[in-house]
Order: sequence, then structure tokens, then C-alpha cells
Amino acid sequence: MEYTDHELLEQFKSEDTRHYAFNLLVRKYQQRLYWHVRKIVIDHDDANDVIQNTFIKVWKALDGFREDSQLYTWLYRIATNESITFLNQKKKRFLIRFSDVEHELSGHLTNDVYFSGDRIQLKLQQAVLKLPTQQRIIFNMKYFDGMKYEEIAAILNLTTGALKASYHHAVKKIEKYIKSN
Repeated sequence: MEYTDHELLEQFKSEDTRHYAFNLLVRKYQQRLYWHVRKIVIDHDDANDVIQNTFIKVWKALDGFREDSQLYTWLYRIATNESITFLNQKKKRFLIRFSDVEHELSGHLTNDVYFSGDRIQLKLQQAVLKLPTQQRIIFNMKYFDGMKYEEIAAILNLTTGALKASYHHAVKKIEKYIKSN
């Protein structure tokens, strides 16, 4: 039986069904969140670490979720922030510039046993990796996840106009990269 988000939240509020409800919530959203995070951090193991941190934060904060937004919007926001935090920590930990992080992520992509794309898909992914983090996230959410601007705006806490402009710039940069490489 598939529970609605509201039903899961109600079950989470009860001490008797809290763990059960959380496990159902994880099962319901884990794969979607994993692929969202994976497009940001690229590496499979890193994505698993970020997802684990995401669900730890969700567990700790779920009691305070007020249902002002949809549950998946809230989950995506946490996963996105955890991904950005992870990349920033990686930069600081290894004292590397962002362009070097992008190069490292691109290397992970080409050596990744889970990547099954052809040459064109690889070139697209490399172009996406050249984008600044926020543009990359916006592009991934719109292009790959097929999310509406309003959903992305709620997740990233940005205006729809800013998102459309950012997405447009990202597309232009990707086109330029693909044409010149």
C-alpha cells in the first residue's frame, strides 16, 4: 500500500509507528533524491554519503515540518543543501579551486562503472559540470528531472524569474561548450 505524504507524516508523529513511517518515507523518496544528488556530486559513493546525511537531517527535523510546502520539495531542498555543503567541504578539505573540483568530477564520470552513456551523453555531462554549482543544479532539475520552475523555486528558495534566467544562461553555456569541443 502506498501512503500519501500526509499519512506518512501522521504516522511519524506517533511514537508507535515513527520508525515504520520513516522507513516508508525513505523508500518512497530515496531513489529520486539519490539521482538528484548524484547529478550534483557525480560520484556514487559521495552521493550515498550525501543521501545518508540528508536522511539523518530529515529524521531530526521531521517533527518540525509544518507542511507549508510539499514534503518532496522540503526533502529536495535538504538534499540540495547537503550536496552543496559536501562540495564546499571537499574544496576546503583538499584546498582545491572549483575548476579543479569540476575536473575531478569529470574524471569520476568517465571512470564510473555506473555511467552507461554514449559519447554525446558524456559530452553533455562534461558541459554541465562546467557550470557554476547553482546553474548546474537548476539545469539538472529542469532538464533531467523535468521539474517545473515553481517547484525548483520552492526548493532553492529563488524567484521564478531568476531561475528562468539562470537556466537560459546554463543552456547557452552548454551549447557553447558542445560546439567548441
